[in-house]
Amino acid sequence: MKYLKTLLFIVLTSQFLNAQSESPYEWKWKKDGIWTGTVIAGNALRVSLIAYKKPFSIEEINQKIANRDNINFLDRWVAGNYSKNASDASDIPFALSFSTPFALLLDDEANDHSFQLFGLYFESLATTSALFTITAGLTRKARPYVYNTTEKSLQSKQKVTATRSFYSGHVAATATATFFGAKVFQDFHPDSPIVPYVWAGAAALPAAVGYLRMEAGQHFLTDVLIGYAMGAVVGYWVPELHKKKSSEFSLTPIMDQNFYGENYQAISLRYQF
Repeated sequence: MKYLKTLLFIVLTSQFLNAQSESPYEWKWKKDGIWTGTVIAGNALRVSLIAYKKPFSIEEINQKIANRDNINFLDRWVAGNYSKNASDASDIPFALSFSTPFALLLDDEANDHSFQLFGLYFESLATTSALFTITAGLTRKARPYVYNTTEKSLQSKQKVTATRSFYSGHVAATATATFFGAKVFQDFHPDSPIVPYVWAGAAALPAAVGYLRMEAGQHFLTDVLIGYAMGAVVGYWVPELHKKKSSEFSLTPIMDQNFYGENYQAISLRYQF
């Protein structure tokens, strides 16, 4: 096992040092190290936040069921939903989404920079995870199944997880993964005719997860919409913020002949933005 790890390290390092294509991104160890360390610390904060979070009491559960009609109209239709089959089914596209960016390894140009892209991908997922875990630890919103009066046991409603409806971590993580993959593909192949289809797939997968999470009674519509938006923003903007700056001055020597057949030499000053 030790030799396999060494071999893997050599392959990745060699691939990184001998990249043939030019990456549209740049990785800065100081800035990205601080960023990654901060979001990892944010994820660690979840442990302390959850430890002090209280589950719903029986009185609170009964009060929520009695006030079910007071839920906003966007979410009211989801209140009381519960389906273990839908919950299990939502885990399939959720798990599948994490592998979608690895399809970039099949692309010759992106594969040349797999080490860099792995760092950006980890940074994206860690950012989304930190935002979700801190929010879930600070808020205390009941999941839709808490309002179910027939199928969901009282014991499950009294667990801390029943207070973590806001917002959907499944949807946020799925959107981060798929939007990251689509963004990176577009940046490497901006003129590819399949770019619209890649984005369509990236948008559809988290939408499917969101639908199944609502059917399962795990999240309300607003939880899904906010999770979708948060994940999509992170998945898109982490690569975008790492793009190389295109603004630069360049001096180019010019040798040519004018209308009268006279040779001349000059220097062209160019600013690209």
